[in-house]
Amino acid sequence: MMRAILFDMDGTLVDSEPLHHRAMLEVLDQVGVTLPASFDQDTTGMAMPDVYALLRATTMLQMPYAELVAAKYAAFLRRAGEIAMRPGAQQAIEAARALGLQVAVVSNSDRMLVDASLSVAGIARPDMVTVTRNDVRKGKPDPEPYLRAAWLLDLAPQECIVVEDSAPGAQAGLAAGMAVVGWPEPHRHDLVFPAGVQRLETAELAGFLRQLVRHHHS
Repeated sequence: MMRAILFDMDGTLVDSEPLHHRAMLEVLDQVGVTLPASFDQDTTGMAMPDVYALLRATTMLQMPYAELVAAKYAAFLRRAGEIAMRPGAQQAIEAARALGLQVAVVSNSDRMLVDASLSVAGIARPDMVTVTRNDVRKGKPDPEPYLRAAWLLDLAPQECIVVEDSAPGAQAGLAAGMAVVGWPEPHRHDLVFPAGVQRLETAELAGFLRQLVRHHHS
């Protein structure tokens, strides 16, 4: 029986991917580093250490990791007021809660960014379980973030359904033994999800959740 829905945040609940990209561009521009053309698409869903490793491998970046992260986060937080919910996300959350499902957020982003984004978008609620990159040893695509969310909710992985806009996130949900919905941003026709992931278009998510819960209760 499904008891909880675990949402990824960036690109899934909030339309923050362009903001992350602009923040990175701003920082790299200051040190004269140009991003490869497909960098934005290639890094969707990636944890920051992996993004940094790719930058070091594909650009002339010399900036130490900690310095880059601090500058990028500061640039993001300066623009945090621009964050908006992704179309269809509010309806999906409301559908989940109306069905009696617990709602949690599981992100590869840092706690300070997750808290800012959820607050600006109006998603944060008292006692809501949120798992960030700070709360685990390994980020997605490792299953640890999703397994931690299930543990905090006191649920078995099989009682949770994951909603993700990226392949690494979907991989993490599958590895955790959970049902996974791939919910890519409308323009991301290039995204290929792992086998076993149910891919849905933007308008389909809330209806799919209702159908899923009815199926598991019947």
